[in-house]
Amino acid sequence: MHPDKIRAVLEGVRDGQSSVEQALASLRTLPFEDLGFARVDHHRALRQGHAEVILGQWKTVEHIVSIVRSIADRGQNVLVTRVDPEKAQAVRKEMDALHYDPSARTLVLEQHPIQFRSRKPVAIVTAGTADLPVADEAAVTARMLGTEVIRVTDVGVAGIHRVFEARATFEKAGAIIVVAGMEGALPSVIGGLVALPVIAVPTSVGYGAQFQGLAALLTMLNSCASGVMVMNIDNGFGAAFAATQILRRDE
Repeated sequence: MHPDKIRAVLEGVRDGQSSVEQALASLRTLPFEDLGFARVDHHRALRQGHAEVILGQWKTVEHIVSIVRSIADRGQNVLVTRVDPEKAQAVRKEMDALHYDPSARTLVLEQHPIQFRSRKPVAIVTAGTADLPVADEAAVTARMLGTEVIRVTDVGVAGIHRVFEARATFEKAGAIIVVAGMEGALPSVIGGLVALPVIAVPTSVGYGAQFQGLAALLTMLNSCASGVMVMNIDNGFGAAFAATQILRRDE
């Protein structure tokens, strides 16, 4: 439940527009709702400022639909991550108001306007075009969490001169998410150019000894550039959440 909704409930009791019993009925599913197979955390928006995000991978269509409805019924916007096209199609048959992004693999329900609360936007940078799905997941997530996004794509170290052209864009941002596969060197390069938090995301893009992202992960963990933080392989969602926490306006 969003803090604004709880405030409205409490103000309604104070102003005599609703009874204590009506207020209790509105709050009865706090802090969570037991669906039998899942306990949906309706208290998360109060604790962290964002409703619970649903990881769609490994969940059944029925489970996704039930959890989405539980969150949506409380007036929250809804984000589901890691949903393949076939599963997304099945979910949308039950809830056609959901928007699917096939690159980001996200399902989104916007029931009310997103409140952008970040002091500055986050810049999401990709080394190559093959890294775009992870960057797209980060971009959708950041927007849903109330962080504005600016994008810089295909500026990997194979053509390092492309990075320098983007420096003016970096200066507009409050943090930078750098998404890279192969050897994963781009976060170190950018980390040495800016006075900003750099969140590195290794991707499972590459050949042979790249080991599905492990080579890029180790490169990023061993970065000699100060201030580089490293997420797990392909974790665009985690990077966006971290950037949002960094950039959130004081409340």
